[in-house]
Amino acid sequence: MEFSLFVHMERLTPDQSHAQLNEELIALCKMADDAGMRAVWTGEHHGMEFTIAPNPLMSLVNIAHHTKNVKLGTGTVIAPFWHPIKLAGEAASADLMTGGRIELGIARGAYSYEYERLMPGMDAWEAGQRMRELAPLIPKLWAGDCAHDGEFFKFPATTSTPKPLQEGGPPIWIAARDPNSHEFGVHNGFNIQVTPLWQGIEEIETLMSRFNAACETYDGPRPKVMLLHHTYVGSDADDVALAAQELSRFYCYFGAWFQNKRPIEQGLIAPLSDEEMQANALMAPENMARDLTIGTSSEVIDKIKQYEALGYDEYSFWIDSGMSFERKQASLARFIKDVMPAFT
Repeated sequence: MEFSLFVHMERLTPDQSHAQLNEELIALCKMADDAGMRAVWTGEHHGMEFTIAPNPLMSLVNIAHHTKNVKLGTGTVIAPFWHPIKLAGEAASADLMTGGRIELGIARGAYSYEYERLMPGMDAWEAGQRMRELAPLIPKLWAGDCAHDGEFFKFPATTSTPKPLQEGGPPIWIAARDPNSHEFGVHNGFNIQVTPLWQGIEEIETLMSRFNAACETYDGPRPKVMLLHHTYVGSDADDVALAAQELSRFYCYFGAWFQNKRPIEQGLIAPLSDEEMQANALMAPENMARDLTIGTSSEVIDKIKQYEALGYDEYSFWIDSGMSFERKQASLARFIKDVMPAFT
């Protein structure tokens, strides 16, 4: 089992400084690098203070200047917002600038809030079809002289400039949930990222079974599969209970952004009342405590041992939570000191 950190800037109130949030993000990435984590992942989002990441490749190049060894992954670029020639060239350029540390995660995207602003009229189905056309073109453009005549993209023979530093180009990961997306990723020789979001072990088992089923129908080498899950390592039971409350709040806001019904002003969604959050039984703190990877060090170890036994190659510590930087930092420090050594 290898470990990575999944992290963004997240801004909850207008009084928070973007500059300070960026410094805090860098500090968490440096912790992951110093601890020997395999990778740092950051994604792509637009116009949302909830998750600030307009260009993950730019963020990763910046992180590279503050770290030494950690791989730098997009978790993920939103495929329908990119042209394949542009994505291939920018990913290759980032790989060159970072000394061959880039890994390219690709997804269809999730928020209709973003679709209606960057691709008006596009729905999740079309976004998925665009992703399936785009992703296989990236390694072909890195190889060179790739021409394409498809549903969404048409271009004459083109070669990515620059070439990636890594032989064959950066590893490509596909964010997968349903069986068809697992099959698409695996059959193209891509690695797979999965997230059960707020759901627990049953969903984690289901996602692995879909990955295994896709591998059974593929003749090539078995790709890697990464589990991304919200994580908190608490100092004691009271600390864990507080984290469950904070993650309940996070997922209430996540759901509000996803539903895309509340007013947005200056990139901030209209605040949820305590009554609205308490009425969201699905995201209740007791469910977060049961279904997320949170607990004391020994409890978190036990949960990740289950994921390891299922066959996951990498566990990614999803640290976005609406918590203070100090609480994120303390949790990550306990993970590094107490949890990671149980897997070496």
